Amino acid sequence: MSKYFLYILIVILLLSGLECILAKQSLAASEPDVKSEIQDIAGPYSLKIPNWELANYLTPLKSGVQNYQGVDLGALDSQIESVLKDEGIKIIPPVRVRLDKPPLLLVVSPRDKIEYFDRILLLPDLSLSQVESLEDQLDRLNLSSLVVELGGIAVAYPAFVSPDMSVRDVIDAASEEWSHQDLAFRPLGYLYLMDSLGISQNNDVITMNETLAGMMAGEIGKKVYYNYYKTVDGQQTGTVKRSFDFDKEMRLTRKNVDTLLAQGDIDRAEQYMNERCLVFNENGYSIRKLNQAYFAFHGIYGQDPGAVSPIYDAMQKLRAKYSTLSQFILEASKLTSYAELQKAIANQ
Repeated sequence: MSKYFLYILIVILLLSGLECILAKQSLAASEPDVKSEIQDIAGPYSLKIPNWELANYLTPLKSGVQNYQGVDLGALDSQIESVLKDEGIKIIPPVRVRLDKPPLLLVVSPRDKIEYFDRILLLPDLSLSQVESLEDQLDRLNLSSLVVELGGIAVAYPAFVSPDMSVRDVIDAASEEWSHQDLAFRPLGYLYLMDSLGISQNNDVITMNETLAGMMAGEIGKKVYYNYYKTVDGQQTGTVKRSFDFDKEMRLTRKNVDTLLAQGDIDRAEQYMNERCLVFNENGYSIRKLNQAYFAFHGIYGQDPGAVSPIYDAMQKLRAKYSTLSQFILEASKLTSYAELQKAIANQ
């Protein structure tokens, strides 16, 4: 019961912080800035987080998708917890996942550079016309915007994970959202929480936290999958070879976009991204829009081919220093800056 209480306290603090931010924005209405304009435009589409979270917490877990592509939701929670116990990782909070459509995420970047400038959770069932209308309105502010479909979200308890994925991806997403919730009780995750509230913003903290959660989920999810689902999934476990190397082509695209933006050639950069989007689509990769906001979003995940941060490689070096996942999590989650990450590697 105490574990539930601690996590619910975190949620209450989160929601209270969001309300404080909204109040501050209201007080500053006489001096509007770009972010307040973004909030005003996105307002009709935005998620009312306190009401949504309360409804989620009070709704019985079994009311969601209970069995999808061979994944029994009730069993998945306990299976992830079993792997966590085997790894010697304390289970705070308990693993609770709802297979249901998560909210959408609005990501905003400046046009002249790729930057995770602002993000807002949106209602999960917006139509494509509503999404495009919102993006068009924001783009008229000389911004780059993109509404993203999330695989999962940890700001809710139980966490939401989209069922519109493969079994392995559902397992990995469930493991990652729990990892985010666990990290909220540690220094790095706490700073990420403060960033989400707009209190102490730091892009390195965002990338470090997302990268660490992704690495945790990768190891946990892999063991859950091979322990419980490998024989029932029916998926190919080997790497499918393609003539078109998505990761290589996306890294090249990001590099060229950065070069064009650094030269101040915004129009050419945007034309180039439109052209490259067509290339990816022609090769079987469905990308609705490729723009600065796309790279801003994908750039916070260190292992993503759209990222250019050195943080993922640094985290990999740190992981290699520890024989167990639990030791790595304990040390990595204490870090609160990229400088501390570098120092941790050098001191090993």
